Amino acid sequence: MSADDERPGWVAAWDGMVALVGTDLSDGSITWGADAVEPGTIRRYCEPIELGSPIHYDEEAARAAGYDGVIAPSSAALMYTIPAMWSPGSPTLFDSAEPDAQPARSPINNDDPGPAPRTTGFFATDIEIDFLRPVLVGERLGTRGRRLLSCVPKETRVGRGAFSTFESEIVSDAGDVVARMRTGTYAYDPHPAGKEQS
Repeated sequence: MSADDERPGWVAAWDGMVALVGTDLSDGSITWGADAVEPGTIRRYCEPIELGSPIHYDEEAARAAGYDGVIAPSSAALMYTIPAMWSPGSPTLFDSAEPDAQPARSPINNDDPGPAPRTTGFFATDIEIDFLRPVLVGERLGTRGRRLLSCVPKETRVGRGAFSTFESEIVSDAGDVVARMRTGTYAYDPHPAGKEQS
C-alpha cells in the first residue's frame, strides 16, 4: 500500500490547493472598501482605545508633523478595505437559527476558493501587515491580489480543513500601495454534533 493510499480522502481533497502555493489566485482586480476614510470613523476608532495623538484629528497638527493632512491610525487601515456586509434590498446575512451558524456571505471569505474543497466553516487565525505610508482622510482603500503562501490540511477540535496563508496589497484610490498584508485562515467542515475532537 502506498503512502497516498493511506491518506484520508479529506486530506487528498486539498491537493489541488496545496499545488498552487506561490500562485496569485486573484484576477488582479481591486475590491474596494465600503466607505472612504473620514474623520468621524477615525474618531470612533480612537475613542475606545483613548488614542489622543492630534495627527488623527487636527489638520494643523498633522501638517506640522509633516503629513499632508489628518491621517488614520495605521491599525485602522484594514477596516477601510472591507466591503459592506449588507445593503438595502439584499437578502439577510443570517438565514439560519442554528447555534454557531455562519453568515450566508462575508466579505472576508472568498467566494471563489479555487481548487480548495467547499467548506461550511471559516475563520481568520492571524494577520500581519507591513505599512508603507500613512492613509489620509478622503482616501478610499481596497485590496488587490491573493497570493497563496501556504496551505496545510489539518484536523482540529472544530473540524477537518486546512490552514492557509494569503498575501495581498492594500491600495489607495490615489493609485499606490499603502500596505502589504498576510492573512491566515482556517477553512473547515465542522465535526458532526457530539464528535468534537479533544
